[in-house]
Amino acid sequence: MANWTLVTGASEGLGVEFAHIAAKEKRNVILTARSKDKLEKVAEDVRALGVEALVIPADLSDMTEVDRLWAEATDGRSVDVLVNNAGLASNGTFDDPEAWERETSSINVNMLALTRLMKLAVPHLKGLDKGRILNVASIAGFAPGPGMAVYCATKAYVLSLSEAVGDELKGTNVTVTALCPGTTATNFFEDAKMTDATLLKVAKPMDAKTVAELGWLESRIGKPVVVPGAMNKVFSFLPRLVPRRLTTLINGKIMNDH
Repeated sequence: MANWTLVTGASEGLGVEFAHIAAKEKRNVILTARSKDKLEKVAEDVRALGVEALVIPADLSDMTEVDRLWAEATDGRSVDVLVNNAGLASNGTFDDPEAWERETSSINVNMLALTRLMKLAVPHLKGLDKGRILNVASIAGFAPGPGMAVYCATKAYVLSLSEAVGDELKGTNVTVTALCPGTTATNFFEDAKMTDATLLKVAKPMDAKTVAELGWLESRIGKPVVVPGAMNKVFSFLPRLVPRRLTTLINGKIMNDH
């Protein structure tokens, strides 16, 4: 039976890159996101590389959709690589009442959907006696982020969960990797209404293909945490050296437009 890679958030950005990387390794891919039209375009490009591509549109903020996605993805297929790439962000102060809907969706997609898919994937992978989970976290998960409080908290959760479950799986042939990119050339900042953030002025976004390739490569050897880029590595290590209050202050400055 052929093995498959399931990529969430596969309609753009890192998700597209992960799909292409998998296809170039002659792996069949399952693509999911909300936009069927965008997914079909990615699937067309992937099939041109000589592999099968299955499109399953799903809104991962709805847990019933998450369960449906996994059931359809594994119907007669062995999914031995899960890439939890889907994510949402919101920018603004926590007391903004209009942000709640976006924040709720962020929590559902970034945390609940990711956790549910991992929960379903782990026994499946253990049954195959092989496989890996690649969770896209963020360097935002290493410290609190005023102005993006909920987003940073969700990514801290992803980082912690990935490391803990990965440790539980020691001694098996299943691994979990948390990819923690910094600024990356995707539509993330436009979607989060952060195009004027100081962060974009002091840190040049990394190429999405470069970030995806590094995450994929390191996940193949089971590395628990991957931080692409020298400056991002410094930023991820900073909270261990600097008082937490100062780290929070710095984060607040660079994630906003002042």
